[in-house]
Amino acid sequence: MIFRETPLNGLYIIELKPFTDNRGLFARTFCKNEFREIGHEEEFVQFNHSRTNKTGTIRGMHYQLPPYSEIKLIRCIRGKAFDVVTDIRKDSQTFLQHFAIEISEQNMLSVYIPRGFAHGFQTLEDNTELIYHHTAYYAPGFEAGIRYNDPAMNINWPLPVSVITEKDRNYPLIDNQFRTSM
Repeated sequence: MIFRETPLNGLYIIELKPFTDNRGLFARTFCKNEFREIGHEEEFVQFNHSRTNKTGTIRGMHYQLPPYSEIKLIRCIRGKAFDVVTDIRKDSQTFLQHFAIEISEQNMLSVYIPRGFAHGFQTLEDNTELIYHHTAYYAPGFEAGIRYNDPAMNINWPLPVSVITEKDRNYPLIDNQFRTSM
C-alpha cells in the first residue's frame, strides 16, 4: 500500500499494490503494521457495504458527533464515485475546506478519513458499491450532517443530483452557530 497525503491534515489516499497473474489479481487492503506508520492505532469495529442504484445520487455529507466520532476507511468495489471529505475540525488550519477524488473499482483507491471530517459521495455510474470501515459503532442519536450544496463548502459536484434523501437535502447550512459549536 502507498499512503498519499492530501492537503487536509490526516486525510490520506491509499493506493493498493495489486499482484497480478493469469488468475487475476490480489491486493492487501489493510495491514495493521502499515497503517501504524500513519499513526492509525485503532480497531475498525464495523464494516458497511452500500449499493447506490442510480448515477448522480448523492449520499452525504455525514459524520457522527462525539463521543461516537469515527475514523473511516472508504473503498469503491463496483462502479465509480466522486468522493468528498470536508474538514469540520474547528481548530484546524483547513477548517471547512474539502478534498474530492474519484474512486472506482478500476483505480482501487481508498480514502482514509480521520475524526472531525464530514464525508459524502456522488455516484458516477449506476449500481456503484462502496465498502466502509469504521472505528466507532453507528449511534443514531449522534449522527449529523452538512447540506451537500452549502455555498460555504463550494463543492463542485460533477453531475446534476438525480436522487438524494430528504434528510441529506435538508441538513443545516454552515452558519455562525455551527462554526462556534464544533
